Amino acid sequence: MSDSEYAIESADAGASATIPMEAGQIKKGGYMMIKGKACKVLSISVSKTGKHGHAKCNFQAVDIFTGKKLEDMVPSSHGTTVPVVNRTEWEIIDIGDEDEVTLMDEGGNQKTDVNLPTVPENMAQDIRDAWADGENQVTCTVQAAIGLEQIIAFKKESE
Repeated sequence: MSDSEYAIESADAGASATIPMEAGQIKKGGYMMIKGKACKVLSISVSKTGKHGHAKCNFQAVDIFTGKKLEDMVPSSHGTTVPVVNRTEWEIIDIGDEDEVTLMDEGGNQKTDVNLPTVPENMAQDIRDAWADGENQVTCTVQAAIGLEQIIAFKKESE
């Protein structure tokens, strides 16, 4: 076997996109997976222990990418999954005709695989207006979880 037979495409540590956690440990404002979607927990109500000995946690949450409200009920001692959510700051370099955004971080690394956000509705136009065809410097926050990335906030830098 020669070295040319092995093609390593990416150097990933193999970290999972989600981690297991006991349902009773999830707090309001935290994240959890509901129906395969990464969600931010809005409220938690815990019912008393029933005849089978488990208290149930009723989670009300909102999808962090679409803004849809979701609900889930899990016994507090049972396991559930929590997404690994990362937020990074980027500067907007270019906005294309198809809403694709070119971003650059402080280290000079460029990212071209992010589009303008579709939720909330007017945010994409607000970013275009703030950027004004490159007249202004605009930084944005990109949130990443479970293999998805989306711009969730932006700020126009004052000169």
